[in-house]
Amino acid sequence: MKKISSYLVAALLLGTVACQESDFTERYANPAKISETTIEKQYTGFLVANIDYVLPAYRNYFVTLRTSLNHYNQITGWINESGQYVPGSSGVEDVWYNYYNTLAQFRELENVYAAASVEDQKNKAIFLMTAKVYLYDFTQRLVDLHGDIPFTEASKISANGGDYNASVPKFDSAESIYTLMLDDLKTISTQLNATTLNAGYQKAFTTQDFINKGDLMKWKRYTNSLRLRMLNRVSAAESFKARAASEMSEILGNATTYPVVEANDQNIQINVYDISTAINSKGFQSGLESEGWFGNTAGKAMMDHMNTNKDPRLPILFEPGINAGGKYIGLDPMATSAEQTNMYNGGLIAVYNRYNLSRNQYFPGVMINAANISLIKAEYYLRTSNDAMAKTAYEAAIKQSVEFFNSTIKISNAIGVTAPIAATDAQVTAYIASDAISWAKATTSAAKLSLIANQIWLHNNIIQVYEGWADLRRLDLPKFSFQVDNANNQTVPPVRWNYPSNEVTYNPANYATVRDKDNLTTKIFWDVK
Repeated sequence: MKKISSYLVAALLLGTVACQESDFTERYANPAKISETTIEKQYTGFLVANIDYVLPAYRNYFVTLRTSLNHYNQITGWINESGQYVPGSSGVEDVWYNYYNTLAQFRELENVYAAASVEDQKNKAIFLMTAKVYLYDFTQRLVDLHGDIPFTEASKISANGGDYNASVPKFDSAESIYTLMLDDLKTISTQLNATTLNAGYQKAFTTQDFINKGDLMKWKRYTNSLRLRMLNRVSAAESFKARAASEMSEILGNATTYPVVEANDQNIQINVYDISTAINSKGFQSGLESEGWFGNTAGKAMMDHMNTNKDPRLPILFEPGINAGGKYIGLDPMATSAEQTNMYNGGLIAVYNRYNLSRNQYFPGVMINAANISLIKAEYYLRTSNDAMAKTAYEAAIKQSVEFFNSTIKISNAIGVTAPIAATDAQVTAYIASDAISWAKATTSAAKLSLIANQIWLHNNIIQVYEGWADLRRLDLPKFSFQVDNANNQTVPPVRWNYPSNEVTYNPANYATVRDKDNLTTKIFWDVK
């Protein structure tokens, strides 16, 4: 898989999935293990293709995030070293190839669907519609990391009868991909509202859909919540401003037609029910806690903010260092490497809570939850001068965030560590009223936007890292200090990722069209701050 370009991924599709998901359960049949697939089975093969980038897993946390986005977001502490602002090639390739393997699975679903009878297509349209929603979620992620990517022509080698030359994909512009996805999601939203399933097809959909368990209302909420997130992401880009304003108003003004995630029991996430199946979060511990690699250490900015404001999430998200006397201390990115090492080795640095997070093998794979949407609402209402609605959404987001992390304590099976005490309603109320958190005490729009940005950062933390980096770049908030790496050409954190070297090598003609953008300092089109 390391010597091919995105357009060849489909050629190795079956073997790749087989080695990655060898223990996938019979309930969700793996297309790599059967001689003939069906719409239903291919649908689940597609959903599971990127499961390690939804549920907490080893390679995502240890190989990709530990040395890149976790630092840029200052959600973990690390020891300063030269080259720290250049994303590691292995981690970048992991995300890239996982995405194109997932896209190849989707293309195969399209092929199977196209070959089905007209009656089958009509009855099973729900599989293709919801698969597109899931695909667009992670297409947004890749676009937000790289900018222009191969998409409309990518992973079509199977559909093109194995003709490699006919399958070499162009790079689509980031703007055109966003436009395509927003157009299609709006259409899917309308289609879902008109969809009813008879008992037989409802059962098949419920069986194969391990995300929303066949719940049509949840898919409606997912579709419109994803639209809302995308629209908010591009809301400051000149070419999308009018569309974002119009469609966000339409969605938020009509909850019946455009339902979104409003409460934690509506969250879009992969829940873990049986850790003996492939749907589990067992890799969370090795990915985050690997001894001596600083994957689990707290950063100074987050500890300072949570300590100063008596954040009720502090003890449910973190543990004090073993020699810190109960204090939550973060690793200072502005300290020297020697000072950082001494503090870490001295057991002074706080770590992410092992009971609630890293050793919780039932921790859900979060895609969109209630606090995410409330924070988007708060930002939208602030932008449209509706202060009362912005305040309501902002305060709701804090409550929902605390409620979410309280809920994950209850499902943890962690051993060898002590369960944290859940935050109380009284603590949340006091926090919301405190001087630096209070909406009313922030007297300017800029100050209120800073409040929202802080809560986005605190809520996403180590769980929704990719979303956290996108919003950090988009808002340029919170403000962080970093050591300047004068020993490297990339002296500060990047604003995008480079393309993997194998894409450069094996798709040269099309890569040439984006070569000038392929550096760590060219902003994604929506990053206009």
